[in-house]
Amino acid sequence: MRAGSLAISQMLVVLTAGCWISTGAAEESAADLARASQNPVADMISLPFQNNTNFNIGPDDDTQNVLNIQPVWPVSLNDDTNLITRTIVPIISQPKLFPGDERENGLGDIQFTAFYSPKKPTSGGLIWGAGPVILMDTATDRVLGTGKWSVGPSIVLLKMTGDWVIGALAQNVWDFAGDNDRESVNQFLMQPFINYNFPHIAGRYLSFSPIITANWEASSKDTWTVPIGGQIGQIFRWGRQPINVSAGAYYNIEKPQFGSDWSLRLQWTFLFPKGR
Repeated sequence: MRAGSLAISQMLVVLTAGCWISTGAAEESAADLARASQNPVADMISLPFQNNTNFNIGPDDDTQNVLNIQPVWPVSLNDDTNLITRTIVPIISQPKLFPGDERENGLGDIQFTAFYSPKKPTSGGLIWGAGPVILMDTATDRVLGTGKWSVGPSIVLLKMTGDWVIGALAQNVWDFAGDNDRESVNQFLMQPFINYNFPHIAGRYLSFSPIITANWEASSKDTWTVPIGGQIGQIFRWGRQPINVSAGAYYNIEKPQFGSDWSLRLQWTFLFPKGR
């Protein structure tokens, strides 16, 4: 089976599974869990598995696959504030980028972020978090990572209004150590998110959450990657375990020369709300 067909089949399976949900009290909690899962600094442990299949990448229009394992662990600092830790562990299948190269599979650079965040929104309803992000030199092959240790600031802002959750996350990292023969790192990432939660279907939502990146060290024509698209998601229960599933597609309206044309994003998240 071709990679594109396989990815589409996976998306259909996830969507079919996500359409099932318990009734009664479980439906009420599904709506609350959906909104909490859309808040990057929610006081809730979660374990997302986000799979991104990127098509038409490199000189031979190959397929790249990146599975991000993203555990989120909140720590209560005091009665008013939390420290929300978020780790991204990328498992990458990278196609060849230059003649003579071969596909490489392995671990990429692990990213760790710690958000300092108030437990309650501001008087205007704004939820925020800010803190450091560090990109670690953990790649198992040079083509899977930067060869550098990098650090920088990260911030997230959002607001919940009725059935909507709207916000953005942004960060920039600069290298401070690593292989001197590798290119310097100066990378920007922004992820705006607009989520609409269906009022009469508990736990179901539509999401627009493109991951926009800029490599400030690249030439002007290769600096930006800007996708557009969206996804649909659903909270359901596997026994007593709440799970959030979503699937969607994004097309890159701006990309580097050998960047991907479009991507499929599939996500399966285990949720561990307090008091469960």
